[in-house]
Amino acid sequence: MPEIRLFGIRHHGPGSARSLRAALDAFRPDCLLIEGPPDAEALIPLAAEAGMAPPVALLVYRPDRPRDCVFFPYAAFSPEWVAMQGALASGLPVRFIDLPHAIQLADGFGPPGDATEGAEPIDAEPVASAAGTAPSDDPPDAPQDAPQDASEEPPTAPAALRRDPLGELAAAAGFPDGERWWDALVESRAGADGDVFAAIAEAMTALREQAEPDADERFREEAREAHMRGAIRRAAKDGFARIAVVCGAWHVPALARHDARGQAGLDAATLKGLPKTKVASAWAPWSYERLATASGYRAGVLSPEWYDTLWNHEGRVAARWLARAAALLRAADLDASPASVIEAARLAEALAGFRGRARPSLEDLDEAAQATLCFADPAPMALIRRKLVIGERLGATPPDSPGTPVEADFEAQCRRLRLKPGADAGEITLDLRKETDLARSHFLNRLQLIGIPWGSRRQARGRGTFKEGWFLAWQPEWVVELVAASAEGGTVAEAAAARVRATAQGATRVAELAGLIATLLDADLAAAGAEVVQALDDRAAVSADVFDLMEALPPLAELARYGSVRSSDTAPVLAVVRGLVPRAAAGLVAACQSLDDDAAAAAKARIVAVSQAVALLEEAALKDIWHEALRALADQEHVHGRVVGRAVRLLYDDRAIPTEEAGDRLRRALSRAAGAVAAAAWIEGFLEESGTALIHGQGLLAVVDDWLCGLDAEAFTELLPLVRRTFATIAPAERRMIGEALARPDGGGPEGVGTMFDAARAARVLPILRLLLGPEPATTEDAG
Repeated sequence: MPEIRLFGIRHHGPGSARSLRAALDAFRPDCLLIEGPPDAEALIPLAAEAGMAPPVALLVYRPDRPRDCVFFPYAAFSPEWVAMQGALASGLPVRFIDLPHAIQLADGFGPPGDATEGAEPIDAEPVASAAGTAPSDDPPDAPQDAPQDASEEPPTAPAALRRDPLGELAAAAGFPDGERWWDALVESRAGADGDVFAAIAEAMTALREQAEPDADERFREEAREAHMRGAIRRAAKDGFARIAVVCGAWHVPALARHDARGQAGLDAATLKGLPKTKVASAWAPWSYERLATASGYRAGVLSPEWYDTLWNHEGRVAARWLARAAALLRAADLDASPASVIEAARLAEALAGFRGRARPSLEDLDEAAQATLCFADPAPMALIRRKLVIGERLGATPPDSPGTPVEADFEAQCRRLRLKPGADAGEITLDLRKETDLARSHFLNRLQLIGIPWGSRRQARGRGTFKEGWFLAWQPEWVVELVAASAEGGTVAEAAAARVRATAQGATRVAELAGLIATLLDADLAAAGAEVVQALDDRAAVSADVFDLMEALPPLAELARYGSVRSSDTAPVLAVVRGLVPRAAAGLVAACQSLDDDAAAAAKARIVAVSQAVALLEEAALKDIWHEALRALADQEHVHGRVVGRAVRLLYDDRAIPTEEAGDRLRRALSRAAGAVAAAAWIEGFLEESGTALIHGQGLLAVVDDWLCGLDAEAFTELLPLVRRTFATIAPAERRMIGEALARPDGGGPEGVGTMFDAARAARVLPILRLLLGPEPATTEDAG
């Protein structure tokens, strides 16, 4: 009979990896079985190539639906990676034994009677999912590849142990959670004692006896473990004498029954009739940031870079980590002397001793660095945690290894558009009338949607021009974003559209959806654009937030006017705008009631923006609707003066009211009955940022001048700062012209501004204008 040993590990644990390496060296197996995707078994030899540098990930996906995929990340300290490297170096056969993802990704895979046929397939890796993933119900040491439907909510009534099976053990040992308990007893230990695996198996056996999984989880787990037990039996049948099985610790008790009486028949019955589909696999570069729990990765670890330090510098980890922290601070022009490092190391050792540890843990080093290197300042400590706890390490794969679908599409698009990633940063100018340049613009905008800001816009002109400037600067770590995008589509365009759809589903405001539409038109994603336009229309139809509708109008109006420059169909956008303007107009007066100063300023800005948007569209019907709303707002006596004043000014600038009416409204607003503070607010709304109304509106300057001159000393002193603030927003040239008008005799009177025109002075420039503009055309009288 072959000797078979089960090694239960925690994924991405340096202590598990070190213990596993020592145990495998002692066992000397002739066959290595690893919990991993059999679909990618042919790619195992690539792990030994020189160009392979962890962190990396195995990707298994459906070619017909690349979004249905699973990632299997590995770091240098991942036990499976360490075991794989050792076996490949020794020439041992290595097999993956998990349930094939040709089954797990197939439509209809689920408990008997489960209506999964034709349903949206599983998305097993939340770090690469745009749709979002429900929290994991697996134990902390459960495999990172356990499939989970990204669209499902977490089960509603699982037992607490299913949520955190190590929590009970941690609480009994005095640890705050299972993560820290496992780290202290397994990951931070030297790993020379191989009996740790026997202790892990015993603990998992006890925990599994109390677990209460739901039907779907039980079905998946039983199918996976049935296949793994069958793989163990096949290895024994193939004649191997010493078989090592590396799997998640949770599965050890179940796999130990591989040779139990009748188990083979039960396993065959479990696997009988399971559906299958076609899958493909590839190696992909990964990063420590995506390996971290904070990224949403279910089997992630809290501190990948710290684990890397534990793995590579076991004997002097505290000194190494603190020295790197000091170097990091010095690089940021912060003080970090050698004496401070020594003090921090001593403090960390004291804290570890006080807590009963043989050597400092990350918690001890964190507190020591915060006290001695950062002086309790959270900013430098955040830098240390980002760089030395989570880390920014990026992996690499051999050039000839199979790539992901989005990577392949990205490379093809770069070749077609003559763009070179990795080239020196620089600026390019695109002419959107040219087919290639327009395609480049679409491509760069799509990349931004999937989290790759390769190009940043450098626009010197508005969207209405045919020129578009970009600054290109490629970052190597963005290859990870390309890999992750494969979870959302087979091409850059598909992945970008999926991201926007997911964002639209989570949008709660009409203005958010309006911004998404602008992004989609820039990226030429018409199919997704139609869905977002419909979502915006539906949301606007039931929205009671008038200001939200108003915020959505300016970008939509700009798109409707200038979207044709990008060869985009703007008819749906224009239809939405035609629906939003009447809704915003109908609720404008009610929305502007009872506003304080800050809210009035924000409302005024929105009103101005909508007025500009309506003017941009040049549709008389929309302009009439908006002018009626502004008239109703201008007639309000209990609305903030800044809002009413701006409404009158907008009507006056659009010639919707004559100068006489504007003057009457101004007089009433500045009358003694209105109050000095309210009058100052009205003046601010009317004049802010432009004094042309006083320069060209005959009589308006006199009204303001009479009002100021008629204030008593106390009121004038109170209002002077407010009035000065208003006039400070007017351009200096306009202020000078207003001052010159007031300085003239009767300059503030009704005809005061008109006296600024001097016919004699104007006549002096007429000869020069004739020379510049050319001779006047001959008239009939001249011909006679």
